[in-house]
Amino acid sequence: MNRVMDKVVAITGAARGLGRSHAVRLAEEGADIIALDVCADATTPQYAGATPSDLGETARLVEKTGRRAVTRQVDVRDRAALDAALDEAVTELGRLDVLVVNAGINPVGPDRPISAFAETIDINLVGAINTVHSALPHLGDGSSVIVTGSAAGLMPRYDGANGVGPGAAAYAYSKHALAEYAERLAVRLAPSGTRVNVVHPTNAPTDLIKNPAAYRTFRPDLENPTAEDVEMVYANMHGMPIAYLDEADVSHAVVYLASDESRYVTGAQLRIDAGLIGKLEAGFNPMG
Repeated sequence: MNRVMDKVVAITGAARGLGRSHAVRLAEEGADIIALDVCADATTPQYAGATPSDLGETARLVEKTGRRAVTRQVDVRDRAALDAALDEAVTELGRLDVLVVNAGINPVGPDRPISAFAETIDINLVGAINTVHSALPHLGDGSSVIVTGSAAGLMPRYDGANGVGPGAAAYAYSKHALAEYAERLAVRLAPSGTRVNVVHPTNAPTDLIKNPAAYRTFRPDLENPTAEDVEMVYANMHGMPIAYLDEADVSHAVVYLASDESRYVTGAQLRIDAGLIGKLEAGFNPMG
């Protein structure tokens, strides 16, 4: 316990899913949380975005641990609004020690328009870089930046022609680009003791892949596939016999990278992939 005691952590995409899981787990270990989320629908995904009540629930769960929570509704594509939100929140909590870059979309499906490619890049890549650059003036020596990548960002290039569509192709590209961005930024920040690392989860049970559009994409042989129908496909991607990680599996890694336990870990690409990349390297293609 108390592995991040009295640290202040800002998290984007904090209203639900992995962002909420990270917020609660870090609070349980002693951190105060700045929870940021747009709380609105994106245009091209075929699933709903988070809501203000979702963000409020994240704050409630953080405060239930005895820690402080500051929330702001902000679009990571809007650099000026992001600057203002972080300025206000850091002023309220007094400092910023850790940044978790987590906001993202995945408008999977072959029927998605080309605008899905552009919107995904704008949120997942440009928005992630905006978040880091807005936070840098607040991050002191020895701080930690944790970027959310994806197992898709460690796989060989694919262009969406295999049925996943332009949005999913952009999702993979954004995670590839963030991995390299983080490595290069880590070199620049290393003299200050500030670390920059990337976590690369495989499937987690969030709205990004638990939605009817994703089910249809991965089970095109069925007219109305369900969550249960795709579990075999998802499980077949992995070396280990699971379809999904638990959200906590990723949050445990985030706590480690936020804590002083990882004070000399920087530029790392941490795979939390249940053996997906190893299986891929052995000759299996998870994308079909």
